[in-house]
Amino acid sequence: MKTPVWHPYAHLKTQTPAPKVVGGDGAHFVLESGERLLDATCSWWCMIHGYGHPRLVAAIREQSGELCHVMLGGLTHEPADRLARELVRITPTGLNHVFYSDSGSVGMEVAMKMALQYQVLTGHPGKRKMLSLMKAYHGDTTGCMAVCDPAEGMHSLFASLLPQHHFAPAPTAPFNATTEQVEHDLSALRSVLERHHDEIAALLMEPLLQAAGGLNMTSPGYVTGARELCDEFGVLLIFDEVATGFGRTGKLFAADHADVTPDIMVLSKGLTGGYLGHAATLATDRVHNAFIGDTPQHAFMHGPTFMGNPLACRVALESLHVFEEDNYLGKIATLSQQLQRELLEDQVLNAHPAVADIRVLGATAVIEAHSAEALEGIGDFARERGVWLRPIGRWLYTMPAYITSTAEITQITSVMKAWFFESS
Repeated sequence: MKTPVWHPYAHLKTQTPAPKVVGGDGAHFVLESGERLLDATCSWWCMIHGYGHPRLVAAIREQSGELCHVMLGGLTHEPADRLARELVRITPTGLNHVFYSDSGSVGMEVAMKMALQYQVLTGHPGKRKMLSLMKAYHGDTTGCMAVCDPAEGMHSLFASLLPQHHFAPAPTAPFNATTEQVEHDLSALRSVLERHHDEIAALLMEPLLQAAGGLNMTSPGYVTGARELCDEFGVLLIFDEVATGFGRTGKLFAADHADVTPDIMVLSKGLTGGYLGHAATLATDRVHNAFIGDTPQHAFMHGPTFMGNPLACRVALESLHVFEEDNYLGKIATLSQQLQRELLEDQVLNAHPAVADIRVLGATAVIEAHSAEALEGIGDFARERGVWLRPIGRWLYTMPAYITSTAEITQITSVMKAWFFESS
């Protein structure tokens, strides 16, 4: 029977029936057909512990017997309080206040509203626009669509619905860039701020790794310079660490590479280990304290129904404990070295005429093809070899679970490489 489920990003005329997943363990999920597929995409980058992790499953079961949900309006509960304290402890120094929501996109909406209201409350009512970067992706809700790349993004159909914001060129300096390369990128950012800072409330960026917009990787120096420019021009700095947080770039947070504290940081995906939808928008004292006042406009008017959900908070706490106790940053360093050896340092692959670039950062690796057409059919090709791959446009990538074994990483990279040499 045809499912009534409307799948995301699907072209309905050519869509084929989606394989049905019936279970999962470790880095694999299991289909109704009995196939076990090695998930090279970490289920959109969130299942950092893999499937069926016993401690995370037990945490959800235990919490469900105590309290599944209660509104956070006028109430609180222990899992929400504990998780907030833990997030303040592990995030960059100064992010002392936690506002919960239910997805990364909503968390970014919260951040933008928070920044705009901050500017109004501190006497800058003209600062009502955002500054984003080309190649950016911040989510599919309306406010977020407006700060995604307007040229290469997927939201051009909705342009008439969206508010107009400012954009700076995407950084081009690689992770190990020279000072001159970084300064070139920062000069372009400075140029936009010089012209428009009087109407810009905040700069939004995915630090070091622009994910869905093309897996663009850049230098910590750019992040440091962006912080300095925001301070110079009176603009808040918002880090979208929905994809980069919890180890994906090799450190706990991408901000840690640059030792920078943003004014606002958004977390989701790996926050709960991928086991339940949840997000957190963290703010500094500077931002938070601007909302302390006597007038109605000092209240922050946002309140998702499922913010601070006890189940989500409890599994997030357990995810953090596993991450620290099992030395996940060490696992990620080993995983990253293997991805570099098997992809980045493969000279034959680099020389392939269909390959434009190969990049590795932390537990992320991408083979950029010259065109999306060069990757047509890769999903079926990989599935036949026991691997689940889902490219983004012309970018064939892997963001595996951190528990993926050495042999399993080799299986993933072998399939990625085989596509270029066996499919043509």
